[in-house]
Amino acid sequence: METIAISGLDRQPSRIGLGTWALGGWMWGGSNDEESRRTILEAIDKGVTLIDTAPVYGFGRSEEVVGRTLADAGLRDRVVLSTKVGLDWREEQPIRNASRARIEREVEDSLRRLRTDRIDIYFVHWPDPLTPCKETAEAMHRLLKSGKIGAIGVSNFSPTQMDALRELSPLHAAQPPYNLFERGVEADVLPYCQDNGVSTLTYGAICRGLLSGRMSADTTFAKGDLRGVDPKFQSSRFAQYLAAVARLDALARERFGKSVIHLALRWVLDQPGVSVALWGARKPGQLAPIEGAMGWSLDDESLAEIDRIVAEEVSDPVGPEFMAPPDREQAAA
Repeated sequence: METIAISGLDRQPSRIGLGTWALGGWMWGGSNDEESRRTILEAIDKGVTLIDTAPVYGFGRSEEVVGRTLADAGLRDRVVLSTKVGLDWREEQPIRNASRARIEREVEDSLRRLRTDRIDIYFVHWPDPLTPCKETAEAMHRLLKSGKIGAIGVSNFSPTQMDALRELSPLHAAQPPYNLFERGVEADVLPYCQDNGVSTLTYGAICRGLLSGRMSADTTFAKGDLRGVDPKFQSSRFAQYLAAVARLDALARERFGKSVIHLALRWVLDQPGVSVALWGARKPGQLAPIEGAMGWSLDDESLAEIDRIVAEEVSDPVGPEFMAPPDREQAAA
């Protein structure tokens, strides 16, 4: 397993981190706590030493499962643990709230659910346009100085928003969406992080399962599954992405003896500015492809061919913008 230094931390975690959104069940068709426990343990057994979660993932459930699993197995000290702050919720509707009061309450709730006295990386989950950046930055900095968190991160922030926070507080890490179908952050976020010493934990490496190679035109999703409203999985656009996946899978097999899921993960890890790729899983078997992404790299010719395939097959691309939660005023309207 490859490891990497992350700004603000005194140990190097694995370059693949376990993403635990699906362990909360919400927006992923449900989950099973025992299966989630086995997934976490399997990830650690495979050398994954970074686990990323958030309060909104199942509205506390994901954090609780992670915390209980690590505590019961005595594994807390073996992993870098990251979680997030800045989303409230009403009737399963996330709402942006990065106020000082929310941060101070939420960190205590997360520490309790995670059964720990320190969060290694604490991310502001989404920028909150209704809270002054100064208020958010100062609240996060106080947590850093108190020792309750080890590093400050932001998720889904633009360079301008990161600049504003960095004027008032250290910034150690960023968590943007990134995969070979969703590359918007290449233009600004990744270069900014490289230039300013901000480590990146990118999420969505296989684009919500689209790059797994296991989907077809007949694939359906359970009620409440995020992909039921994801524009990539709708009508003709879905067909375009599936055609690209088929060609990418053929490329992976012919040149590397791998499958598209290995190619997609390796592609993220090989991109400039990427520190860690978060790998979402809710079943132990979904972790099997991790080993196939280690120990090799994509050459320039293959990277160019990947770009050509995506450009030729996906004529109507769309990003992950649909996932953005409303602010408090929008939610109240």
